[in-house]
Amino acid sequence: MVTRSDSRMAGLDPRRLLRPGGPLYPTDTPRTVDVATQEQPEPGPGRLTIQVRLRGETVIWSDLMYPGPDGRPIEEIRFRLEQYLSEVERTYAVLKDGL
Repeated sequence: MVTRSDSRMAGLDPRRLLRPGGPLYPTDTPRTVDVATQEQPEPGPGRLTIQVRLRGETVIWSDLMYPGPDGRPIEEIRFRLEQYLSEVERTYAVLKDGL
């Protein structure tokens, strides 16, 4: 997603983004999350953000703008809450133990 959105960006540390209760954990109140910062051609003030919110049993990432497989822009992605939380927790555990 980061590379497709803006190739000048570098993703932020996944351990910070995925930590328990961290920025990518969904809440009923939408929040804007920085997921990358500008690295090319040199570090700068640019940021790539998404909005994360919970609606019922669905996690929604919005304010996206990257090309999908057919070239049309993807502006929103939806995840089932149970699967989303399981994957975030699993990935965080792997990162924490492996790095």
